[in-house]
Amino acid sequence: MTEQMRIAVLYGGPSAEREVSLQSGAAVRQALGEAGFDVCGIDIDPTRLTAQLQEQGAEFAFNVCHGAFGEDGHLQAILDALQIPYTGSGVLASALSMDKWRCKRLWQAAGLPTTEGIVLRPGEALPQSVAAWGWPLFVKPNRGGSSIGVSRVTSRGELDAALQVAFAYDEEVLVEAAIAGQEVTVGIIDGEALPPIVIQASGAFYDYQAKYLAEDTRYLLPSGLGSAVESTVQTLALQAFAEIGGRGWGRVDFLLDTESRPALLEINSVPGMTSHSLVPMAARAIGWSFPELCRRIVGAAERSKKHG
Repeated sequence: MTEQMRIAVLYGGPSAEREVSLQSGAAVRQALGEAGFDVCGIDIDPTRLTAQLQEQGAEFAFNVCHGAFGEDGHLQAILDALQIPYTGSGVLASALSMDKWRCKRLWQAAGLPTTEGIVLRPGEALPQSVAAWGWPLFVKPNRGGSSIGVSRVTSRGELDAALQVAFAYDEEVLVEAAIAGQEVTVGIIDGEALPPIVIQASGAFYDYQAKYLAEDTRYLLPSGLGSAVESTVQTLALQAFAEIGGRGWGRVDFLLDTESRPALLEINSVPGMTSHSLVPMAARAIGWSFPELCRRIVGAAERSKKHG
């Protein structure tokens, strides 16, 4: 039985999202304990993760290490090599979900709707063709999360500063067209799409402040989108997740235009599990407590191991 397995909750780590991950880890560790699991916590050190897992006698890993190393395939590769089963997607899907540009290209090849974008590397100029997108544009590190290093640019005069901020976090920067409409997110647990949430930030966009600190960010649940649009985004979320080979659990983010047509933004393969986080919010809406949500994520990992 899983309850008899030693579960290590993996959190912290070296990324810019460390503080959020520490909060997620504390919440998940407490919830798994309340659910009756034998659980320990590991603030991961990439240089000695193998030793940390062995010291704790870890037989299973619940990964809530957000951002670089924990969410991009590196951690998953180590766990695979150690033959320790873990929550969430494997190496390839984790790497793709972290790499916004290559994930976008994969979706485009599959015929799935996504925002227009282009990737820049140091020294490269923005092509003139981007002018057709109009303003504003979003400038973001290609690999990263929690809106860290992301800027909303409303004129060419703001572009250089935004690129400088984004390049501080990654050697590739994604420039994307904006869509006037609503931001929507859909959680996925074990092949099931959770109720969509419409996000309304009080600032210019849903940035780090709005995600983790602000008390005036609005989350519409029920979404108010209507059953047809909700069904559309849920189906698209499952398609997008499957296209990259995602497994277990995750979260898919969208923009809806003014006619409620969805465009894929990105996948979070290790979503936040804090008090402000979206997957726990959607789970509550269908009657799942936080410990029950954690239990289901563990169960999804067990099933994917048996079938994989």
